[in-house]
Amino acid sequence: MTRLVLASASPARLATLQSAGIDAIVVVSRVDEDAVLAAARERFGTIVPADAVLLLAQAKVEDVAHSFTDIAPALADADDLILLGCDSMLEIHGEIIGKPVDAADATARWRAMRGRSGVLHTGHWIIDDRLPASDGGQGTSGTLGATSSTIVHFADLSDAEIDAYVATGEPLAVAGAFTIDGVGGAFVTGIEGDHHGVVGVSLPLLRELLGQVGVLVPDLWRS
Repeated sequence: MTRLVLASASPARLATLQSAGIDAIVVVSRVDEDAVLAAARERFGTIVPADAVLLLAQAKVEDVAHSFTDIAPALADADDLILLGCDSMLEIHGEIIGKPVDAADATARWRAMRGRSGVLHTGHWIIDDRLPASDGGQGTSGTLGATSSTIVHFADLSDAEIDAYVATGEPLAVAGAFTIDGVGGAFVTGIEGDHHGVVGVSLPLLRELLGQVGVLVPDLWRS
């Protein structure tokens, strides 16, 4: 049996995987996201959002892969693991909308977002950490990733609706200050692309990445 390790603290990502029959093992990375992006900009210059989320997804999963002894010792000697890192950002007319810093920030962002459309980018990076074929296993030692981008259309909310939504606390914990699978679902009028990518992990894209290291989605289903 192959097991999936999710290098993310997102309850929505875990719930999406569980709904798809995959009981992922959560191991949260210790990556400083701002430092990763600052280093990337210093090296490469401007980083577009679709690349930024991919860089962060890779940094998160690599941190977990290299730190099992410290943060998940029970998995340190495992030879049946596929690791997955994800990161999401909302882009509206070239502006990045990450997690709000506080309620006032969330309110300001929603007043700027209402009645408009944005693109929710979610980076995915996997590492095949299974026992390699050279040692008698099925692992490829592969490491690869891709980004899912979905257009999201937002309702033209009133100030009262924005204030009520922010008061729930939900938008404070998520990229873009909204969810499509929670209270905020009423404020998304439509999407163009993969619904799961908006939630935080694109199941079709994950299937494609797994296929490139010889793993089928049913290989990860709970028995």
